[in-house]
Amino acid sequence: MASSDRPAKRSKMENGGGSSAAAPPGPPPSKPVHSAAKENPYLSHLPPEQRFTRGDAEGSERGAGPLANGRSGNPLDGFIPRQVVGSQVRSVMEGGINPFSITPTPFSKKYKDILNKRKELPVYAQMDEFYEKFQESQTMVMIGETGSGKTTQIPQFVAYSDLPQTRKVKGPDGVLAPRMIACTQPRRVAAMSVAKRVAEEMDVSLGKEVGYTIRFEDATDRRTTFLKYMTDGMLLREAMNDHNLERYSCIILDEAHERTLATDILMGLLKEITARRKDLKLIVMSATLDALKFQKYFNDAPLLRVPGRTFPVETFYTQEPEPDYLEAAIRTVLMIHQAEDPGDILVFLTGEEEIEDACRKIKAEADDLASKSPDLCGPLKVVPLYSSLPPAQQQRIFEPAPAALYEGGPPGRKVVISTNIAETSLTIDGIVYVVDPGFSKQKVYNPRIRVESLLVSPISKASAQQRAGRAGRTRPGKCFRLYTEKDFISELIEQTYPEILRSNLANTVLELKKLGVDNLVTFDYMDPPAPETIMRALELLNYLGAFDDEGNLTPLGEIMAEFPLDPQLSKMLIVSPEFRCSNEILTIAAMLSVPNVFLRPNFAKQQADAARAEFAHPDGDHLTLLNVYHAYKTNCPDPSTGSNWCWQNYLSHRSLIQADNVRSQLQRTMERFDLDLVSTDFSSKDYYTNIQRALTCGFFMQVAHKEGGSKGSYTTIKDNQIVSPHPSSCLSHSPEYLLYHEFVLTTRNYVRTITDVRLEWLVEYAPAYYNTMNMEGEIKRQIMALEQRKGKKDKKKKDTQG
Repeated sequence: MASSDRPAKRSKMENGGGSSAAAPPGPPPSKPVHSAAKENPYLSHLPPEQRFTRGDAEGSERGAGPLANGRSGNPLDGFIPRQVVGSQVRSVMEGGINPFSITPTPFSKKYKDILNKRKELPVYAQMDEFYEKFQESQTMVMIGETGSGKTTQIPQFVAYSDLPQTRKVKGPDGVLAPRMIACTQPRRVAAMSVAKRVAEEMDVSLGKEVGYTIRFEDATDRRTTFLKYMTDGMLLREAMNDHNLERYSCIILDEAHERTLATDILMGLLKEITARRKDLKLIVMSATLDALKFQKYFNDAPLLRVPGRTFPVETFYTQEPEPDYLEAAIRTVLMIHQAEDPGDILVFLTGEEEIEDACRKIKAEADDLASKSPDLCGPLKVVPLYSSLPPAQQQRIFEPAPAALYEGGPPGRKVVISTNIAETSLTIDGIVYVVDPGFSKQKVYNPRIRVESLLVSPISKASAQQRAGRAGRTRPGKCFRLYTEKDFISELIEQTYPEILRSNLANTVLELKKLGVDNLVTFDYMDPPAPETIMRALELLNYLGAFDDEGNLTPLGEIMAEFPLDPQLSKMLIVSPEFRCSNEILTIAAMLSVPNVFLRPNFAKQQADAARAEFAHPDGDHLTLLNVYHAYKTNCPDPSTGSNWCWQNYLSHRSLIQADNVRSQLQRTMERFDLDLVSTDFSSKDYYTNIQRALTCGFFMQVAHKEGGSKGSYTTIKDNQIVSPHPSSCLSHSPEYLLYHEFVLTTRNYVRTITDVRLEWLVEYAPAYYNTMNMEGEIKRQIMALEQRKGKKDKKKKDTQG
């Protein structure tokens, strides 16, 4: 029965084409007579005037299929959107002309070399099955091991089916732009590096036909980009202004197993959008086997499984728990380098500081080994990988291992020291050994005390398996787990908890309201957050003035949602023109949105502290950051030549360039809403006071009050957490009240990035929050005393005027 079905299917595709079964379907050949142009039924996706082929000898040659010879016209002639088959696509891929370049150009030699590697990817072998499922259903779920090629290949497969560059739509501004394919990534690094790789694979320009969008960086061209890699948060922001995502023909949610906050919200949102827009396709891709949950959530969507390229991995555990996992990781790397066969090493650590420290130590030890025992081991190349690393340095992870020091000597080896970015988001060829200490940094939120922190926490079993799998990509590998087997079985949870269950949802709730979701409780979450967390978010947004008492978005809230910042920072920016300090607050907001600008290397801690003191402002760290930015702009008018000055002053040149970029983007948003960019006269006594007042308007809920008992001890208002100013703070005195940017949980409770504020400002700019009805103890007594003094002053003033 099945065999008799096949010819019928083929004859339907060939409808008068007359091509053999082996050839890809193409336009019907015309008779070799010089007749008028004929409409080509296979070009129905093009505008009417472009659907014709000539009826002469040239037309006959076109009809025989440009896919076969790539000589004339468009290689995609004969492709009907969402009705393509694998044989058509493979024919164009192996042809001579690039169908995706802005002007048809021949494929380069590099493209051909890369294509041969692409053919070895497991996902390439399943192209036919993919097209079948993709074209039959609106939503599909895809499970593919890391390294199967799904992130780079699936968006390209979709491009051949959707033909986005031929289906242009007019935007609200009248610009004609392609109907795009979006592929979301949870991490900035992955979005940038994958976009670069795919542009190379498609033989097109990065930023033109293929681009990426991450927070504060847009490498796309409105008129030509048809395939866009982006962070999930950026697609969420686009949906705020375009509720149906009309600019897209297909959306691919990649790394869905990571269950980031933005991915979870996007899944709920896209479930609603696909019900409204039947032409929008959705592909959900994951690296773990929790497929059933995704399928069930998306109304029993079809599933495509792609096997990974996996070789067996031998796993080793420690006999006893390691007291210091960082030292143990360094020791293990050096042991592998001396005792194991050639092959690169991947080490998982938790953050930038730890990674840079490990890089330095491993490099020093390895150089020492190479000079003392050149016959024992070859050179060692140590490469860091974390999200705030510049793109050029991130690409170093793909460089080959160093050559032997001398002919016939032991070969070199590459060590990549990474955060959990390398767990699933990126595949690095050549890795044979994995060192897994069993920890990662995770966001944890406690709604009772309103504290969100990044804590170093044990990973899940699923993460441990993903990490081990990294060693088996190119040949059989080894995974060294720096914890005991007993701990693996009994201490590690099965799956990491979704981020939505352990995050502050203030920003998310504001975004959902802007997205048109009125009922936050009945929104279709895959895993609903705790009601208490939503209540805390609503409370914060109500006090900030973003929501009214009925829970509706206010005009202020509408503007706040447009800034890609936390609500407190947005509020602070929006009110700053009232205090004539919007230029300065803009700078502070940008400096708070980038990694720490102060460097404090282990070998020069005293010099770094002395350099920081040069920028210090006695009233606190926010004003110190302002001083740093002003000094940078004064001394480094050209950012490309500022690295020397930054190094001499122990500042991160990379962070300052980023802050400059963030500042100009936030400035554009302010200008869009006609928010004035003004400054108080620098000679005025109110210059710094006005900045502190504007800070108070945004962060009045993040204030601590001085404890009477111990020196340097503070209590957070309302939540009554005992905290201390962070040792890195520049605040020169112990004010009665201090405002803090973040709460840090380390060996004790610290508040970081702090500034002196006054009680009268708190009461004046946040009267609803600092109402005596809501307060207790010493603070209540001080507010009442302040109100009494104010009342007497007002009465006296009235009497004088009377």
